[in-house]
Amino acid sequence: MPDVMSSSRLVGVGVGPGDPELVTVKGVNALRAADVVVVPVMDTGEVGRAEATVVHYVPQEKILRVVFALNERSDRSRREAAWDAAGEQVAELLRAHGSVAFATIGDPNVYSTFTYLAHTIGELVPDVVVETVPGITAMQDLAARSGAVLTEGTEPLTLVPVTAGAAVLKDALAGPGTVVAYKFGRQAAEVAEALRETGRIEDAVWGSALGLDGESIRSAAELDGAALPYLSTLIAPARRDGSRGGKL
Repeated sequence: MPDVMSSSRLVGVGVGPGDPELVTVKGVNALRAADVVVVPVMDTGEVGRAEATVVHYVPQEKILRVVFALNERSDRSRREAAWDAAGEQVAELLRAHGSVAFATIGDPNVYSTFTYLAHTIGELVPDVVVETVPGITAMQDLAARSGAVLTEGTEPLTLVPVTAGAAVLKDALAGPGTVVAYKFGRQAAEVAEALRETGRIEDAVWGSALGLDGESIRSAAELDGAALPYLSTLIAPARRDGSRGGKL
C-alpha cells in the first residue's frame, strides 16, 4: 500500500466537450500515468461523456465509474450525501493506489464536479496533492465549429450558467461584449426571449453534442421554445460594426 501522506495524487483532467481529438497531449499523459481513472456518472450503468472520451486513450479496466448527483439541485441533503459518498470512494482509491485521475468534460476549473470532489478529498486525505490539467471548453469548440468570434480588442467576455436564472442572462446580454450561456437547454424558451428583448438573437448561435454523433449547431433565431439537451451552449457575439480592429 502506498504511503498516503507522501504519494497520494488526485489530478482533475479536462477532456473537452466530447470530441476525443480535443483532449490535450498533457491530458492524455495524465490519464495514462494515473493508476485509476475515475469518471462521474449519475448511474453506474451508464456511459457518460467523460468516459466515452477517456476510453480512446486508456483501457476500460482502468476506468471506474463513480456516482455523483450531477443533476440534483432541489434536494441539498441528497446532493451533499452523494458528494460525501463519492469522496469516500475516491479517498479509498487514493489509499489503495496512490494516483487517481478524475476525468471531467470541459475544463476542471470551469463549472466542474471536480471542484466539489477536490474539496471533499482535501478533508478526507489532508496531505493529498491536488492538480488540474486544463481542457478545451464547450464555448471554444462551438466558436471554432460555428465561426463565431468570442472576443476582439477590448471586448469583455461573460460566461453565464442559465441554471442561475434567465434574469442573470438578460442582465449580461444588456451589457457590452460577448455573452456565453451554459446549460440552457431546459430554459431555451426564456433564453430566446432574453435574446429577442435585447436585440441579440440574430447573431447568436447555439450548439449541443459538439464533436459527437447527433451534433447540432444552429442560429439562435431558430429557437422555437422547445427544450434542448441540458448541456447546450450559446454564444451571443458582441455588437460589432464590421470594421477591422474596431474594438481596439
